[in-house]
Amino acid sequence: MCIRDREFLECATLPAVLKTLAEHRVDVCVLDGESAPAGGMGVCRQIKDEVFDCPPVLVLIGRPQDAWLATWSRADAAVTHPLDPVAFADALAALVRVRTAVRA
Repeated sequence: MCIRDREFLECATLPAVLKTLAEHRVDVCVLDGESAPAGGMGVCRQIKDEVFDCPPVLVLIGRPQDAWLATWSRADAAVTHPLDPVAFADALAALVRVRTAVRA
């Protein structure tokens, strides 16, 4: 088993997300569906439409009833607040595995 170092990049605005995706190799995006003014679900839908080879996206949603919005946004996975650390880690690891396998 090989474990590689991971770098975490944090973005506070939609333009910063778009710039980061254009300039860096990103394995997975974690977006806050409750953020403002550009919510994570809207950002997810936009990057899925506009970014070539868009990485998988994990959206953090406020309540389980918002799962349909995560589907609308084309998120690859969603985890609800308050975050369960095991559920979050499992969802994130699954997306990283898929992205790594696709690139191999």
